[in-house]
Amino acid sequence: MKKVSRLLAYKKKFLGWIIALSLIAIAIFYGIDKKIIVFTTFIITIFTEIFVGISALIAMIPFIGPLIIKVISFPIFWILNALGTLVSGLAIKKGYTTKLAKGRIITLALLIGIIIGYIMGHLIPLK
Repeated sequence: MKKVSRLLAYKKKFLGWIIALSLIAIAIFYGIDKKIIVFTTFIITIFTEIFVGISALIAMIPFIGPLIIKVISFPIFWILNALGTLVSGLAIKKGYTTKLAKGRIITLALLIGIIIGYIMGHLIPLK
Protein backbone atom coordinates (compact mmCIF):
# COMPACT_ATOMS: atom_id res chain seq x y z
CA MET A 1 0.00 0.00 0.00
CA LYS A 2 1.44 3.37 -0.94
CA LYS A 3 1.96 6.11 1.62
CA VAL A 4 -0.49 8.39 -0.18
CA SER A 5 -3.25 5.79 -0.09
CA ARG A 6 -2.59 5.22 3.62
CA LEU A 7 -2.97 8.92 4.28
CA LEU A 8 -6.22 8.96 2.33
CA ALA A 9 -7.48 5.94 4.25
CA TYR A 10 -7.02 7.78 7.56
CA LYS A 11 -8.10 11.23 6.43
CA LYS A 12 -11.16 11.22 8.71
CA LYS A 13 -9.00 10.36 11.71
CA PHE A 14 -6.52 13.13 10.87
CA LEU A 15 -9.37 15.59 10.43
CA GLY A 16 -10.71 14.47 13.79
CA TRP A 17 -7.33 15.20 15.38
CA ILE A 18 -7.24 18.68 13.89
CA ILE A 19 -10.76 19.40 15.14
CA ALA A 20 -10.03 17.93 18.59
CA LEU A 21 -6.82 19.92 19.03
CA SER A 22 -8.50 23.13 17.95
CA LEU A 23 -11.42 22.55 20.34
CA ILE A 24 -8.99 21.87 23.19
CA ALA A 25 -7.09 25.07 22.39
CA ILE A 26 -10.33 27.07 22.30
CA ALA A 27 -11.45 25.56 25.63
CA ILE A 28 -8.13 26.43 27.28
CA PHE A 29 -8.28 29.95 25.81
CA TYR A 30 -11.73 30.55 27.30
CA GLY A 31 -10.62 29.28 30.71
CA ILE A 32 -12.68 26.11 31.01
CA ASP A 33 -11.52 23.90 33.89
CA LYS A 34 -8.76 21.54 32.76
CA LYS A 35 -10.34 18.55 34.51
CA ILE A 36 -13.47 19.00 32.40
CA ILE A 37 -11.37 19.28 29.24
CA VAL A 38 -9.43 16.09 30.05
CA PHE A 39 -12.57 14.13 30.93
CA THR A 40 -14.43 15.26 27.81
CA THR A 41 -11.44 14.53 25.58
CA PHE A 42 -11.05 11.09 27.14
CA ILE A 43 -14.70 10.19 26.57
CA ILE A 44 -14.70 11.49 22.99
CA THR A 45 -11.50 9.65 22.09
CA ILE A 46 -12.86 6.37 23.43
CA PHE A 47 -15.95 6.50 21.24
CA THR A 48 -14.36 7.96 18.09
CA GLU A 49 -11.10 5.97 18.19
CA ILE A 50 -9.22 9.14 17.33
CA PHE A 51 -5.96 7.70 18.70
CA VAL A 52 -5.93 5.21 15.84
CA GLY A 53 -5.27 8.05 13.41
CA ILE A 54 -2.25 9.40 15.24
CA SER A 55 -0.83 5.93 15.84
CA ALA A 56 -1.28 5.11 12.14
CA LEU A 57 0.55 8.29 11.24
CA ILE A 58 3.43 7.38 13.52
CA ALA A 59 3.45 3.75 12.30
CA MET A 60 3.88 4.91 8.70
CA ILE A 61 7.41 6.11 9.44
CA PRO A 62 9.68 3.42 7.95
CA PHE A 63 11.59 1.18 10.38
CA ILE A 64 11.18 3.29 13.52
CA GLY A 65 7.43 3.95 13.36
CA PRO A 66 6.29 0.47 14.43
CA LEU A 67 9.02 0.46 17.09
CA ILE A 68 7.72 3.75 18.51
CA ILE A 69 4.18 2.34 18.71
CA LYS A 70 5.43 -0.75 20.56
CA VAL A 71 7.50 1.33 22.96
CA ILE A 72 4.45 3.48 23.74
CA SER A 73 1.96 0.63 24.15
CA PHE A 74 3.98 -1.77 26.36
CA PRO A 75 4.37 0.63 29.31
CA ILE A 76 0.59 0.92 29.56
CA PHE A 77 0.46 -2.69 30.75
CA TRP A 78 3.35 -2.07 33.15
CA ILE A 79 1.67 1.01 34.58
CA LEU A 80 -1.61 -0.86 35.12
CA ASN A 81 0.26 -3.69 36.81
CA ALA A 82 2.26 -1.32 39.02
CA LEU A 83 -0.87 0.56 40.08
CA GLY A 84 -2.56 -2.72 40.90
CA THR A 85 0.39 -3.78 43.03
CA LEU A 86 0.45 -0.48 44.92
CA VAL A 87 -3.28 -0.56 45.57
CA SER A 88 -2.99 -4.20 46.64
CA GLY A 89 -0.36 -3.33 49.21
CA LEU A 90 -2.50 -0.56 50.66
CA ALA A 91 -5.61 -2.76 50.68
CA ILE A 92 -3.82 -5.59 52.49
CA LYS A 93 -2.62 -3.15 55.14
CA LYS A 94 -6.16 -1.88 55.71
CA GLY A 95 -7.77 -5.35 55.72
CA TYR A 96 -9.69 -5.34 52.43
CA THR A 97 -8.50 -8.75 51.24
CA THR A 98 -11.81 -9.99 49.76
CA LYS A 99 -12.39 -6.77 47.85
CA LEU A 100 -8.76 -6.92 46.77
CA ALA A 101 -9.20 -10.34 45.25
CA LYS A 102 -12.25 -9.18 43.29
CA GLY A 103 -10.41 -6.09 42.06
CA ARG A 104 -7.38 -8.09 40.91
CA ILE A 105 -9.66 -10.47 38.99
CA ILE A 106 -11.36 -7.54 37.26
CA THR A 107 -7.97 -6.01 36.37
CA LEU A 108 -6.76 -9.32 34.98
CA ALA A 109 -9.94 -9.68 32.93
CA LEU A 110 -9.47 -6.15 31.57
CA LEU A 111 -5.89 -6.86 30.49
CA ILE A 112 -6.85 -10.16 28.89
CA GLY A 113 -9.73 -8.43 27.08
CA ILE A 114 -7.37 -5.77 25.73
CA ILE A 115 -4.97 -8.43 24.47
CA ILE A 116 -7.73 -10.48 22.85
CA GLY A 117 -9.17 -7.35 21.24
CA TYR A 118 -5.75 -6.41 19.90
CA ILE A 119 -5.21 -9.87 18.43
CA MET A 120 -8.71 -10.02 16.91
CA GLY A 121 -8.25 -6.54 15.49
CA HIS A 122 -5.22 -7.76 13.57
CA LEU A 123 -6.75 -11.06 12.51
CA ILE A 124 -10.11 -9.76 11.28
CA PRO A 125 -9.75 -7.04 8.63
CA LEU A 126 -12.37 -4.28 8.54
CA LYS A 127 -12.30 -3.84 4.78
